[in-house]
Amino acid sequence: MEFAKRFTKGNHAFVVCTHIDKSHIHNHIIWNAVNVNCDRKFRNFWGSTRAVRRLNDTICVENGYSIVENPKPHGKSYNKWLGDRAKPSHREQLRMMIDQALEQKPADFDGLLKLLAEMGCEVSRRGQAIRLKAPGWKNVARMDGKLGKGYSEDEIRAVLAGKKEHTPRKKAAVQSEPPKVNLLVDIQAKLQAGKGAGYARWAKVFNLKQMAQTMNYLTEHGLLEYAVLEEKAAAATTRHNELSAQIKAAETRMAEIAVLRTHIINYVKTREVYAAYRKAGYSKKFLAEHEADILLHKAAKQAFDDLGIKKLPTVKSLQAEYATLLEGKKKDYAEYRRSREEMRELLAAKANVDRLMGYGVERQNDREKEQGQDR
Repeated sequence: MEFAKRFTKGNHAFVVCTHIDKSHIHNHIIWNAVNVNCDRKFRNFWGSTRAVRRLNDTICVENGYSIVENPKPHGKSYNKWLGDRAKPSHREQLRMMIDQALEQKPADFDGLLKLLAEMGCEVSRRGQAIRLKAPGWKNVARMDGKLGKGYSEDEIRAVLAGKKEHTPRKKAAVQSEPPKVNLLVDIQAKLQAGKGAGYARWAKVFNLKQMAQTMNYLTEHGLLEYAVLEEKAAAATTRHNELSAQIKAAETRMAEIAVLRTHIINYVKTREVYAAYRKAGYSKKFLAEHEADILLHKAAKQAFDDLGIKKLPTVKSLQAEYATLLEGKKKDYAEYRRSREEMRELLAAKANVDRLMGYGVERQNDREKEQGQDR
């Protein structure tokens, strides 16, 4: 009921039907396509399945229920979902029948087709292609490579002629991945096993909705191992700091260029005045008449000395450098904003996990013990 209310945002009437007549109790939810005001229609949206799962997981965490630890990204046919217990596909069945017929060592290709017919396989020809249909199937499969490597008409004829050896195709065994430490299992166990003094203290300052969002984030980004989460958070922080340093360095140099450019322009404009001032023997009268230009010239020279510049760069080269720095800063800043958001999300998720699981407290205690031993 809560899921339906939150998913429809209270804008659509709905019915929740709970099936208890099966071993697996489950729900069906049907909501009216037209909203309660009869002025808008519900429209499905791209990624709605993901939104449904996220909302479902959020509500489960908020109410202390478990969620699916490793949701499959894609659906499977019923036969594939059943695995080894499933009925073989049409092509698999035809390959097995061909394998059995070859074991009887027919004299030629026509003899093999006769054996297949005796097994109940329907054999026909359309144009140049042999078509086979196993018992219980409606559609046909052509014997022209559609059955897989080693089962085309040319390959079977070569086997019968003794030109090649037939290797029956075996169904590949699906190897299960080694079990991994799953943060979702740890978090759910912590939430369900709590209710003690520690849990009560945590619940006072922490929001279950925030934990639900954290679990959704961990699932969507494949951060189900604490070591991976810790490594990603550290890498994101390092990258963010590197970009920040690059941007600051560019801004510092751009400010230097702006000041240097001003001094160079002032220096060039006042050079003749200062040369005349020197020629006049640094006359006080000349200084009084041209004080502004002379002060600008002296300030420019002092700036060059402070920067250690012996040969003045051209204004054009400084403008080109400034433009390059500005372009690089814009690119870095776009990445900086993305990295900042990623860092914040990772650090928030890690902080939430640390707070709930007590990882930060355990590490602080370990550090204190080490410091005590050193003393």
